[in-house]
Amino acid sequence: MSQLKRKLKENIEQWRPRITKLVKEYGDKKLGEVSIAQAIGGMRGVKCLVTDISYLDPYEGIRFRGNTIPETLEKLPKVPGCEMPYVEGIVHLLLTGEIPTENEVNELAEEFKQRAEVPKYVFDVLHKMPKDSHPMAMFSAAILSLQKEAEFVKAYRKGLNKMDYWDPTYEDAMNLIAKLPVIAAHIFRMKYRDDKIIAADPKLDFGGNFAHMMGIDKPYDDIARLYFILHSDHESGNASAHTGHLIASTLSDIYYAISGALNALAGPLHGLANEMVLRWIQGVMDKMGGKTPNEEEMKKFVWDTLNSGGVIPGFGHAVLRKTDPRYAAQRKFCLSHLPNDPIFKYVDILYKVVPPILEKHGHAKNPWPNVDAQSGVIQWHYGIKEYEFYTVLFGIGRAIGISSNIVWDRALGYPIERPKSLTTDMLEKVVGIK
Repeated sequence: MSQLKRKLKENIEQWRPRITKLVKEYGDKKLGEVSIAQAIGGMRGVKCLVTDISYLDPYEGIRFRGNTIPETLEKLPKVPGCEMPYVEGIVHLLLTGEIPTENEVNELAEEFKQRAEVPKYVFDVLHKMPKDSHPMAMFSAAILSLQKEAEFVKAYRKGLNKMDYWDPTYEDAMNLIAKLPVIAAHIFRMKYRDDKIIAADPKLDFGGNFAHMMGIDKPYDDIARLYFILHSDHESGNASAHTGHLIASTLSDIYYAISGALNALAGPLHGLANEMVLRWIQGVMDKMGGKTPNEEEMKKFVWDTLNSGGVIPGFGHAVLRKTDPRYAAQRKFCLSHLPNDPIFKYVDILYKVVPPILEKHGHAKNPWPNVDAQSGVIQWHYGIKEYEFYTVLFGIGRAIGISSNIVWDRALGYPIERPKSLTTDMLEKVVGIK
């Protein structure tokens, strides 16, 4: 048994009594009330899910197992000679709640290499799909095709104690996570680079190998590491995470769950935001003739946009009430590596002028930029100019967090989800409408 799995097993055994105590002794304790607006409005803000993997604090941003993003990037072991930590380190942290040692992260890197081989039939499926298929559809289909490999299904059919459901689920999660960079890079090279596939390099880590298979030189390996870490989890209530949790709650395996989660991520109200922001910025550049505006010119443009009923994409967040720390981490990289990139210059000016204007305008609860305000800009700079692929990159990272949540859902015996619905008539009776 690997160090990671042994540590995870120990943590699970310590955690189970806490859940049992809460349910048995405090199960009737109310967490809050649900309003009609919440029931109709997508359950926003309803406190009805539990996850210890991450928490979105309105003022500190996402916390991975209690660690802020700056703390996470500082504490996780870094790849030798590189700025960013191992992606393997965030996997260890999300699963165990502990920062891995150099030895532990190296062991996990080697384990992923052993699990990374993708069966030929997966690539056959991809090559049978129409060439103009969306890369997210291809990514989801490839993962779903792996379902026949599910260790959980094999173990469940043989007969498996409920307390041990997490074990084969963990094996499936690790097998899938290890394969994601290979599958995603294959889709990219097949679809956008004349099917010129680049084989994996067994000497490289998760992020470094992905950059290699994409055919993009340094420092894109650090961008890959940063991107996957920043997008790895975001509580369990966002659409993709909740979809994965919901599917897995039926005891469907990881492959069904992650494929479904990616289908949710593909929606324009969820994972496509970075593409939409980049398209908008490029549209602004066209309107300004390609020249970099000064702050006064940009202020006028922003005010004209708002006064005409338009919006400034990339600013604001449903929960956050400050600059998204994921944005700040990417901004720091941009200032160091691509300060003169023409698109980043627009992003930089927008960062300086938009928040004060939105505050004065008064309609935005949070006038600060979110993660999507520049993530697409970085990908474009390093040669990924195929907008549709950006959500696949998002999906690689998000699958890590969703898989970690599912392992813990199984470990703690969370039941199938089944919220109760009401009719519109019932709601009207509650408020006295006849």
